[in-house]
Amino acid sequence: MTDTALLDAARPAAPANDVPARTPGVARTRAELDAALAMLPGPVGVVMTMGALHDGHAELMRAARRECASLVATIFVNPLQFGANEDLGTYPRTFESDLAICAEAGVDVLFHPGEAEMYPHGRPSTIVTAGPLGDDLEGASRPGHFDGVLTVVLKLLHLTGPQIAYFGEKDYQQLTLIRQMVIDLDLDVRIAPVPTVREPDGLARSSRNRYLSDLERAGALAISRALRAGVNAGPRGGAAVLAAAEATLAAEPGLVVDYVALRDPELGPAPDTGETRLLVAAKAGTTRLIDNLPVLLGIARETARETARN
Repeated sequence: MTDTALLDAARPAAPANDVPARTPGVARTRAELDAALAMLPGPVGVVMTMGALHDGHAELMRAARRECASLVATIFVNPLQFGANEDLGTYPRTFESDLAICAEAGVDVLFHPGEAEMYPHGRPSTIVTAGPLGDDLEGASRPGHFDGVLTVVLKLLHLTGPQIAYFGEKDYQQLTLIRQMVIDLDLDVRIAPVPTVREPDGLARSSRNRYLSDLERAGALAISRALRAGVNAGPRGGAAVLAAAEATLAAEPGLVVDYVALRDPELGPAPDTGETRLLVAAKAGTTRLIDNLPVLLGIARETARETARN
């Protein structure tokens, strides 16, 4: 289930691509990647991941496959974006199942470098700084995280040379910062957002969901319920949206909420009416989860759709 399906009427899943499953070529070095890329027709799309792939990643690949002649995926657990007390050492490494997902999605080339290949001179002394937004929301709880994300994304864009790069809306702050980096640094690539993929019960797909116990997973469902409550409160304004989401989260004792925030689509201050983004971060047990949905303030969704049609 994607967020489009969650917010609008249910619709059938996108049909499978007419691309026969085949094992992608695996490049582990820059030289191997360059040789593989030289054989690919354009346009080239790229999907960047840290592995532990699930259907959310597969949907990014399917979106790229529908639009691009060639598809490159990357798997690299980037140490620059992990804090001192985060799960770098225990982050799931599931290469064989990841390779199968890439094959099913029609990936042509899978770039799977080690740390020494990505950072041959050690951790870089020159990094991309995410700016003020990088210290807000997720950045407030994870200092330096987005600097690490933008640095590796920039390197991978240079190494893979795509025309289009696909990123999921679940990591909405990351998506926003990558878009801004592309604008600020005049990068010749289009950033294509893809709606969040959800479990049938509404939980956003995440590689970290596998850490959840059954009890923690049941509690984590309050996050998507809170977002839906906020969406439904949109016609009554921003204060009502936040109150509805916060009340839903407060009713779930198994969650420790980090933030509930309502922002404009670029994550600046929310307007009084119009398009906004509602974002939530919370811990279920020791697992940190994030999620978000678009919210229309001061106007019902049905009215908005009618206005768009006219």
